[in-house]
Amino acid sequence: MRTAVIGATGNVGSAVVRELAARGHDVVGIARRRPDVPAGGSVTWRDADVSRDDLAPLLDGADAVVHLAWMFQPTHRPEITWSANAVGTRRVLEAVARAGVGRVVVASSIAAYSPYRGDELVDERWRTDGASAAAYAREKAYTERVLDAFEEARPDTAVVRLRPAFVFQRSAGSEQRRIFAGPLVRPWLLDSRWIPALPVPRGLRLQAVHSGDLAQAYAEAVERPVRGAFNIAADDVVDRDVLGRILDARTVDVPPRSVRAVLDAAWRARLVRAPGDLFDALMSLPLMSSERALRELDWQPRHSAAQAVTEMLEGARAGHGTGMPPLHPDGTL
Repeated sequence: MRTAVIGATGNVGSAVVRELAARGHDVVGIARRRPDVPAGGSVTWRDADVSRDDLAPLLDGADAVVHLAWMFQPTHRPEITWSANAVGTRRVLEAVARAGVGRVVVASSIAAYSPYRGDELVDERWRTDGASAAAYAREKAYTERVLDAFEEARPDTAVVRLRPAFVFQRSAGSEQRRIFAGPLVRPWLLDSRWIPALPVPRGLRLQAVHSGDLAQAYAEAVERPVRGAFNIAADDVVDRDVLGRILDARTVDVPPRSVRAVLDAAWRARLVRAPGDLFDALMSLPLMSSERALRELDWQPRHSAAQAVTEMLEGARAGHGTGMPPLHPDGTL
């Protein structure tokens, strides 16, 4: 198959390109900046910005398109992320239609889901109105509506949307530290020797998936005759006790409101990159069932959520990265 991967240099995109190439796909990697990796093999690279460039010629002859391009930063400039994420997704789908591509697989997210505070696992039928007012959740929810409209208008095109939990891998550790924490959290601060007590918001629990496992799900969604939404998450849940074991630190229960207030103040002062309303989303995310992915994609994670988080922290401490260009080279918040 000839598969175009848009957003091919990010945490997920780099893993998807590797997986598809290993399966024998002719991969066209599309990104705003070409990576500093050797050319050749079954992967060719093209540069394009989804918010402004003509994408249809880059998709000519493709059997499938995987759309992963997404900007998390700058959180203080929501008009920029809206142009790249919301408008960009609409432009990608328009290009898919113009190029006559028969299958498109799009990155949605657990953050697209509406809040759910229980511990019951939700399936893909749960509402997708966004987990909070955070730009990230709002844009993911909008993407779901764009996909709904596209499916109705283009029934001849198979549309698949993956809704993964938090996605981690060792080689993206440095990038994820910079994206979410900002310049104040240096790698050495993540060393357990410097964490005598770890404050954890009361009630925190989250799901995660390793980038390599998620890449396998994307490849299966490209190759199999499936449509619709798929939740993708490892089987275990990361909570206060698990975080304490991962970091080998004593944990301290703290009120979520206090964490939210401190985080929001730090974000307003441009000391951290994650705003308070993104913390609101984190605390209200549902726990997802990945039963449909197991049943229709034959997908099973090789890594636990705890392993994925551990790898990311190890990568962040060691300064691990890939040969891919930084996603936010200007350092804007």
